[in-house]
Amino acid sequence: MKGNRKKWAFLGLLIFMMLFASACSSDKSSSDPKEGGDDKKAETKEPIKIGVLASKTGALESYGKQTLRGFELGLEYATDGKMEVDGRKIEFFVEDTETKPEVAVQKATKLLEEDKVDFLVGSSSSADTLAVLPLAEEYQKIMVVEPAAADTITGSEFNKYIFRTARNSSQDAVAGAAAIAKKGVKIATLAPDYSFGRDGVAAFKEAAKKLGADIVKEEYADPAATDFTSNIQKIIDAKPDYLFVVWAGANSPWKQIADMKVQDKGIKISTGAPDIAALATMEPLVGMEGFTVYYHDLPKNKINDWLVTEHKKRFNNEVPDLFTPGGMSAAIAIVEAVKKTKGDTDADTLIKAMEGLSFESPKGKMTFRPEDHQALQALYAIKLEKKDGVPYPVPVLMRELTPEETAPPIRNK
Repeated sequence: MKGNRKKWAFLGLLIFMMLFASACSSDKSSSDPKEGGDDKKAETKEPIKIGVLASKTGALESYGKQTLRGFELGLEYATDGKMEVDGRKIEFFVEDTETKPEVAVQKATKLLEEDKVDFLVGSSSSADTLAVLPLAEEYQKIMVVEPAAADTITGSEFNKYIFRTARNSSQDAVAGAAAIAKKGVKIATLAPDYSFGRDGVAAFKEAAKKLGADIVKEEYADPAATDFTSNIQKIIDAKPDYLFVVWAGANSPWKQIADMKVQDKGIKISTGAPDIAALATMEPLVGMEGFTVYYHDLPKNKINDWLVTEHKKRFNNEVPDLFTPGGMSAAIAIVEAVKKTKGDTDADTLIKAMEGLSFESPKGKMTFRPEDHQALQALYAIKLEKKDGVPYPVPVLMRELTPEETAPPIRNK
């Protein structure tokens, strides 16, 4: 009997020790970071998803192509080729808006609902972009606008989820007016009849009038027009000193301006120097003074040097074009914002981080103005000149216009 009691006591002690050891082991595996708990957590971090809207087809197809190339290169540059931020991999999805606002809305909705993107980027067209802005607010997602330039995007149609790396029409206008406007000068304008063109002319008029110029004629053409005869004739009849042209797209009016001998009638032409394809149509405008958003050999900084070198390497020795650096800037801005939030993509957290955020771009330092989220940035006063070995008029730098000089009016109040 005594032996049995000893036996049962020993068995009880053994069971107690086994249960205690099991409990200790369980506590250690759930709480000790050395056992790989944090590693597993890091491995399961959700990717950062970015939806890019661009005109892969339609009138602004070339702009979409430039932006997309720049965006991909920008992600690579900003992440040192790792394509991740704070342990979160970056995935991006591209949708073609076809340069149609209704399609842009469909594609943006798909990105938000099906792909569950954390950011939207785009679009090539101001009309497309304006149609999508309410979705950014509805779904509470940051939208980085590039390259659409209409003032209303960060003006009357602004919401707090919108940040723009693209310059806006007023920044163009300040640069354009500085090149030609002064007291007593008579100016006519020609622009496409949609938000980009009308906002551009409104901003130019405001800047030019401040410098004492008179706007004697405004002409608006169908954005898809190929015949500008009527518009140009009305401008000739108004007898301005200058014709200031706001245009975007391949169907530019330059050939007809030359054919109708506008300059021979004593009317000087001024405009923003466009992308390389459009520069090739501007042979009659050699000697023109105007401005540009970007030309590949104007900015002098290490990011632009990297962009030019890598772009040539990857795209058959082609140089980056007018909107390539904008795509790169949008990507850099997103990466820098997520670095600042330590990987958090909550929209309200990002807004706090992005308001006032400065970051380096191919055009130098950009800063998101807290009041309207417009990126302040450099533009370039230029003169078109012929250069040996280059088959189009080249924008030659007269003066870099600083972000402070080109800061546009705040229009969202």
